[in-house]
Amino acid sequence: MSMNSMGAHSAMRSLTRDPAVKDMRLKPGTVKRIWSFAKPFKLYLLIFLVMIIVDSLLTVASPLLLKNLIDKGVIPHNGRIVTQMALIVGAIAIADTSVSLVSRWFSSRIGEGLIYEMRTQVFSHIQKQSIAFFTRTQTGALISRINSDVIGAQNAFTNTLSGVLSNILTLTLVAAAMATLSWQITLASLLLLPLFLIPTKWVGKKIQSLTLASFNLNAEMASTMTERFNVSGALLVSLYGEPAKEREGFRAKARRVADIGIHTAMLNRIFFMSITTIAALATAFAYGIGGHLAISGAITVGSLLAITTLLARLYGPLTSLSNVRVDVMTALVSFERVFEVLDLEPMVRDRDAAKAITVARPSIEFDHVQFSYPKSTEISLASLELAAKAEMVDSGVVLEDVSFYCEPGSFTAIVGPSGAGKSTISGLLPRLYDVTKGSIKVAGEDIRDLTLASLRHEIGVVTQDSHMFHDTIDANLRYAKSDATLAEIEAACRAAQIWNFIESLPNGLDTVVGERGHRLSGGEKQRLAIARLLLKAPSIVILDEATAHLDSENEALVQEALEVALEGRTSIVIAHRLSTVQKADQILVLEAGRIVERGTHEELVTRGGLYFDLYQRQVLGTAQ
Repeated sequence: MSMNSMGAHSAMRSLTRDPAVKDMRLKPGTVKRIWSFAKPFKLYLLIFLVMIIVDSLLTVASPLLLKNLIDKGVIPHNGRIVTQMALIVGAIAIADTSVSLVSRWFSSRIGEGLIYEMRTQVFSHIQKQSIAFFTRTQTGALISRINSDVIGAQNAFTNTLSGVLSNILTLTLVAAAMATLSWQITLASLLLLPLFLIPTKWVGKKIQSLTLASFNLNAEMASTMTERFNVSGALLVSLYGEPAKEREGFRAKARRVADIGIHTAMLNRIFFMSITTIAALATAFAYGIGGHLAISGAITVGSLLAITTLLARLYGPLTSLSNVRVDVMTALVSFERVFEVLDLEPMVRDRDAAKAITVARPSIEFDHVQFSYPKSTEISLASLELAAKAEMVDSGVVLEDVSFYCEPGSFTAIVGPSGAGKSTISGLLPRLYDVTKGSIKVAGEDIRDLTLASLRHEIGVVTQDSHMFHDTIDANLRYAKSDATLAEIEAACRAAQIWNFIESLPNGLDTVVGERGHRLSGGEKQRLAIARLLLKAPSIVILDEATAHLDSENEALVQEALEVALEGRTSIVIAHRLSTVQKADQILVLEAGRIVERGTHEELVTRGGLYFDLYQRQVLGTAQ
């Protein structure tokens, strides 16, 4: 590939970038943080930069040797000089190839090393975020930070840095060599530079708008496919959607992307043809001036050929550097977008002196707990949300002055109408959120003084829609205990009333459950979730509407499995069906975020309050 073509390709990449980025202001200390990532690779960077310098020198060496080949070898008919020059040019070609390979190796080591470090840091940091963060964040935007922005940051070193330095060095050396050979031709060549910038600016404005439109349309199509091509989305489209309308909508976007692609391809061709034509005209212009100078004896024929060869290596770097500010700022902004995620502090985190739980059968105490859900500005980034708008209203107080005590190994039930705050309690105990006021104690210790790892290790949760990864039954069970033996898995599954079902499957434990466990029935998935809980063997169990959506047959099986799961463990069971909590040691009745009644089933029925009303409705509903 010629130097003109390489410069045109480099300039073309720059033109697809958003020009507005050059006006963005970086946060103080951004460059220093970038260097902190590059510091482990400083030796590689140094060698890489040396290779760039050597490559730039070799770019100028060949044309200068061509001058000697003509002036001292060909014209004087000196075969020895011709042979020497030819051998040196061949050696330079081999050296240039070697330098390119070495440079590429170091570039890859630096680039892939940066991607590895940044991706692992971002992934680890995101894992530390509270559940509130994930309720606000758009998954696609988050994945883009780990993929696209990290790669954009990597390009700062492997492409932008090397490209800018290489182009500046090559431009300086080529211009200096040309000026030494003939200042007249050099000056005339530089006067032609505006002709190269005209197609760059004209095509650039059109390419940038088309690229932005293409990115947006592709993002919309990706979002559509992500939402439709999963089990839940496909089911919704099948039952409620209009497939023909879906196809037409997608087809319209795809057609628009195709049209943009054709338009962009033609603009690319126009751009490359314009640059090539202008370079050819510039070369012809140089031949014309240089030819007359050679005839007059002002320069030698060798100098003329060397200058025209160097000229082909002058406009490439000039064209590439025309958009250098956009290139540099694009790379730096990618770093800043990654840092934006890394700087987002988790709402829930360990205190400096946090300690582990040491009690085998802990008690649970809620002490005047008040809770309001955090605002979006406290938990997420506007750039990671689909619609970054200020909240119209906040959640208000969800729990107000909630106090209760669970004895070690006891069974506490929480009931109440929808929206009373029952599930919020189940999220506060494992510190998915932190209380706004008051405290929650486990084994007499404020849970904020305990390490998150030890607290969550002691808590097992089964919700009404237990999540399963798109993996085997074995892998989903081992998520609770990776080193579990087959005997332990079998024992947990038998206790959860699911082992007979697993044995009946052709692939047994190696059966893939499908996305979110959709290949399993509701009851099978719940019993598998209970088996996972039993495998974890926590000292505290939270059941949040674990039998809410099951039929009577599956509910009986799950209820039998739950009795095994609750035995000997401090348990909090949130239930809609009151028949499942009649054996509880205490029942808490929640209404509008407050505990309005408490006692055993018999005591609450006798009092005739809200619990009695809920119980009567269910008894009457069952009778009917």
